[in-house]
Amino acid sequence: MSASDEGIAARAGYAPHPYVGGRTAALRALAAWRMRWPGAPRVIVLTGNPGSGRSRLITGFLMMCDPGYRKQLPLDDLDPATVPPDLPAPAVPSPSGRTAAQLLWVIADHFGLRADRGEDIFPELAAREEPVTIVVPDVDRAGPVRAAHEPARLVRDVLKPLAATETVQLLADVPRELAAELAEALPSGQAQIIDLDAPEWADPKGLVLHAETALDPGAGAPELPFTTDPAVRRPLAEALARRADGSRLTVQLAVQSLLMQPEGFDPADESLLPATVGEALDLHARRLDVDPQTLRLLLAPLAFAEGEGLPVQLWGALANAVAGRDMSQDLADGMLLAAPFIQPAEPDAEQDADDEAAGDGAGDGADDGRTLLRLQHPGIAEEIRSGLPDVRDAQTKIAMALLEAVPQQNWAKADPYIRDHLAAHTLEAGLLPQLLTDPGLFAHADPVTLRAAIEAVPLEQLGAPARTYLRTAPLLTRSQAPAGMRAAFLESAFVEDGLAPYAEALHTLGFDLPWRTLWSVPLPGVRAVTTGSLPQEGGEGTAAETAPGADGAGAGSGGEGPAPAPRPVAAFIVPQGTPGSRTVPGPDGDASEDGAALLLHDLLRPGYIDADPTQVQLPSDETKAAAPFGFSRGADYLRVWARAGQKVVAALLSDTPLTGADLSPDGVLVVATERGVTARQILAAAPAVAPTVPAQRTGAADTAASDGLEGDHS
Repeated sequence: MSASDEGIAARAGYAPHPYVGGRTAALRALAAWRMRWPGAPRVIVLTGNPGSGRSRLITGFLMMCDPGYRKQLPLDDLDPATVPPDLPAPAVPSPSGRTAAQLLWVIADHFGLRADRGEDIFPELAAREEPVTIVVPDVDRAGPVRAAHEPARLVRDVLKPLAATETVQLLADVPRELAAELAEALPSGQAQIIDLDAPEWADPKGLVLHAETALDPGAGAPELPFTTDPAVRRPLAEALARRADGSRLTVQLAVQSLLMQPEGFDPADESLLPATVGEALDLHARRLDVDPQTLRLLLAPLAFAEGEGLPVQLWGALANAVAGRDMSQDLADGMLLAAPFIQPAEPDAEQDADDEAAGDGAGDGADDGRTLLRLQHPGIAEEIRSGLPDVRDAQTKIAMALLEAVPQQNWAKADPYIRDHLAAHTLEAGLLPQLLTDPGLFAHADPVTLRAAIEAVPLEQLGAPARTYLRTAPLLTRSQAPAGMRAAFLESAFVEDGLAPYAEALHTLGFDLPWRTLWSVPLPGVRAVTTGSLPQEGGEGTAAETAPGADGAGAGSGGEGPAPAPRPVAAFIVPQGTPGSRTVPGPDGDASEDGAALLLHDLLRPGYIDADPTQVQLPSDETKAAAPFGFSRGADYLRVWARAGQKVVAALLSDTPLTGADLSPDGVLVVATERGVTARQILAAAPAVAPTVPAQRTGAADTAASDGLEGDHS
């Protein structure tokens, strides 16, 4: 099939697709792929230049694949060869803003797969009796951090294995630089590349129709001399399409510019029409008697914006930073100048709700009426970035301006955009490792975006705090915990890695942490833990140190003071031969039959204890019943609850299975995992808001959390 099919369809009197407005050849190829026509490829790789209309083509095709939407389309008027059969809608996992790992688990959840690891998903798909159809649009928009190059990772880690799975029928929209890599990995005949800018797939007549429709007052254009007169409108549409050379984005921007500022435009002068996106920017500025560089500098902050868009209140400061001068007047006068190239974006309502519930609001009223702006198309951003003399310098200036916009350097009061995306800006500026020393940023920043940025930095360039964060990030993203719980998890992680000052800093930042981590030891092989006490006889390191209210007149002083308080300890069951451990004799005096030994550790501070484990006294049942807290545990999570009211006061989630846990009567929680043992002093006496442990993945039913799943799914 080729572009010659366009003429055949036109002569047959078929109507164009009401949304696509052309692309008959490509639509025929996609329909043949969908119906698995003999000789049709199993995998189609759709590509083209930015602004070539790939997204529009896939959207129009999916309209005809959706059983509900088909009823709204005039299918009987369309070329039958472009209409796919009436089948169940294909899976369409969106990669926009997602990591490759997240997208993979969205696919797994959609098909109800029971895989527990990412690498198990492809064999499960291959074992299905019926083939599955997957459409992956907008691969170029993958990833929460633009400079982390997530599209390449998605092609390598997700699309190539999917394409190699014989039971998968795949259609993917990918950037041109990645298209060949995806298609060449398959045997001949299994894959086809449709390049919308190649002559055999070009659609010049469809582009003329696109331009003419955009200029038509009947389609919403204002009534102007070159829009109301068909004799002028049609030649202008043809000239626009001819100059744009296949770029629908260039035509779109040119039309928006003309309709917004028609004064001084001569439709007969083709030199006033742009041939590229860059010319569309420059011609629009000149028609408004503005230096084109001013327009580019105004749009530069939006060209570097991450996520859903840039908060409008940050635009001016970032424009000043990039330009190196005060742009406030240019911005005030430049809304008509910038309008054809920008659009508002709604903030993520779900994320805002999570932030509010977590106490993550950016100060009083910071999110009230919050408006985000973004460029109308990534191709505009590419053009603006490519025109800057030094992208790294521009990102450095943006990062410094964002840092200055944090009130009192308090991340709790910072705009959510700054918290979540500062790391992305500093990554491209080459400054991210220097930023990764702030525990407050670690806790407040969105863990998906921060993790993606940090993973893009070579490990040897990261300091110890950043490596601790990277180790903990799968737990943070898996749990989807709010900032307070992220701070609690990080507090323990810092202690585990010997970074106590960073853990202590988290206690000074206004978080209502559920615990204080007292100590942690890297000790694999612990099978169980218990808490108890050792009787003391006074002297060095005994009652004089540990008894509450001791006045120094203990047993070793020669006076008649109170008896030394027992020393709180934690006992670990470890393999025999563990350094410092002692074998506990069995009832007949022989060594333990299961090869276990006991190792004692001080409960309240770091340090092992060399003592006879048979002397450890366990709390009585009455003491346990009178304790303020109780706990319950699962395979990798634990909850501590107040006995009065039965409310949860602390929730612990582990990235490795729990092998033992105990809670002392005075609220010290000792937990053993496959990595070691950690003790936490429970701080809360009663919960203000009961934290919860997120539901754990047990199989295909866990679909609601697929958008944010990482950790086990990473």
